[in-house]
Amino acid sequence: MKTYIFLFLAIVSEIIATTALKASEQFTRFWPSVVVVCGYAIAFYFLSLTLRKMDLGIAYAIWSGVGIVLVTALGAVFYKQKPDLPAVIGIAFIIIGVLIINLLSKNSGH
Repeated sequence: MKTYIFLFLAIVSEIIATTALKASEQFTRFWPSVVVVCGYAIAFYFLSLTLRKMDLGIAYAIWSGVGIVLVTALGAVFYKQKPDLPAVIGIAFIIIGVLIINLLSKNSGH
């Protein structure tokens, strides 16, 4: 269970950092830039803790898959970047893949 808490914290930190990356305007705005750097540092730290108990490929698939889905949702809300139908279909496949990994893979760190 602690492994998934670490992975959750890594995902949340990465989502915050990635969302702030656009607001940093190519690192020309100070506070959003600080959020980006700190967010990614925290994300990689918690991802490294996750790797104590979970296979690298599985952890990265979950981390990046959930991150893609949530960053896309936040981009739609905060930056009015609406995904088109092919993007929505692709994101649905990502969600299905993450669910398959978590529910069926013996390497997911359960």
